[in-house]
Amino acid sequence: MHDLKALRENPTEYDAGWALRGLDAQTPAILALDGQLRAAMTKRMAAEALRNAASKAIGAAKAQKNEAEATRLMAEVAQAKADMETASQIEEQAQAQLDGIVHALPNLPATDVPHGEDETHNVVQKEWGQRRQFQFVPKDHVALGEALGGMDFEGATRLSGARFVVLKGQLARLERALGQFMLDHHVEKNGYQEINAPVLVRAPALFGTSQLPKFEEDLFKTTNGHYLIPTSEVSLTNLVGQQILDEEALPIRMTALSPCFRSEAGSAGRDTRGMIRQHQFWKVELVSIVTPETSRTEHERMTTCAEGILEALNLPYRRMLLCTGDMGFSSKRTYDLEVWLPGQNDGAGAYREISSCSNCGDFQARRMDARTRAKGDKATRFVHTLNGSGLAVGRTLVAVLENYQEEDGRIMVPEVLRPYMGGITQIG
Repeated sequence: MHDLKALRENPTEYDAGWALRGLDAQTPAILALDGQLRAAMTKRMAAEALRNAASKAIGAAKAQKNEAEATRLMAEVAQAKADMETASQIEEQAQAQLDGIVHALPNLPATDVPHGEDETHNVVQKEWGQRRQFQFVPKDHVALGEALGGMDFEGATRLSGARFVVLKGQLARLERALGQFMLDHHVEKNGYQEINAPVLVRAPALFGTSQLPKFEEDLFKTTNGHYLIPTSEVSLTNLVGQQILDEEALPIRMTALSPCFRSEAGSAGRDTRGMIRQHQFWKVELVSIVTPETSRTEHERMTTCAEGILEALNLPYRRMLLCTGDMGFSSKRTYDLEVWLPGQNDGAGAYREISSCSNCGDFQARRMDARTRAKGDKATRFVHTLNGSGLAVGRTLVAVLENYQEEDGRIMVPEVLRPYMGGITQIG
């Protein structure tokens, strides 16, 4: 959410920021509604003051047996009540219209975010690892998984429809091993606190992290008004909502391994084969709550923590700084990590996103009303929130299968996963 006071003072800056995200000028409509709202509030408050003063004067007039004055004052009170009701209606309508615009507007990009309309304008920040040189044409994860008898898409379709999978045997264990390894790594080496939070949340939580109202079609909603989380960012970040945190307690770093649920409403026809884009998947999430001064440094730290998982698994990847046209709604600055998948494009290979790490500034904190206060201060200020995938477990499984495959279809188990796999060194 945006600071209306700052918007009133710098409308050009806001329109320039939104223009970089492909939007027309928004501030004329916002400022007009804001003017209506504030004028209506002023009229309502003036009418309330008049009503209160006249109500007190009625008693004095009656005590003096001045019925004419009492009658005049009662008419004044009645008119004030009518004026209050009219002003309140205008205020309510203007507030609803203003919220409808402001709540649907994305965060402003940081000044160093590259300008661009889509992913083709993202900037490579670094590349890590050596792509394996295969002596055969590498297969994709679907061919590998089905040949091993551990990946069943047909059974999942009978159960649930498209974009689901049933994992069996050692592949199911490998996915579990990946999630456990990631969680242990972030807790033991990176200092995150493990959290096990609900995967069913109410609408205010999704408003707080910006999925609502704009992206409701991407969510699964239950019949009693709950929503299944699209990411545990929702649960973790909202733990500090409507709180005033001691500044000495920051940073707060949390991680969770959870199932995630997405309708993928905007991805019809994309990634219909395999496990790249599914309705249900596991993900390890990283969330940080920090002071405004440290959020830039924390963004680098979080991204490095996510990269550490890929490096421990020896999976080649690259870090991308997303352009203004490709960033998420609530982000001011985002890094994507893209892992090398050699089996994609009929063995030609491709980089695919496996993590997205975002600095949201105070955008989510304003929606959640999450603040901090330094020791000895009376004033509060909004915290900054960050979130990132550390990593998407299903996509990491895909990367392991394709990068660690052998010509005969066996999958070598990465060394760091072997303790989680009972010591086995290969599958198949």
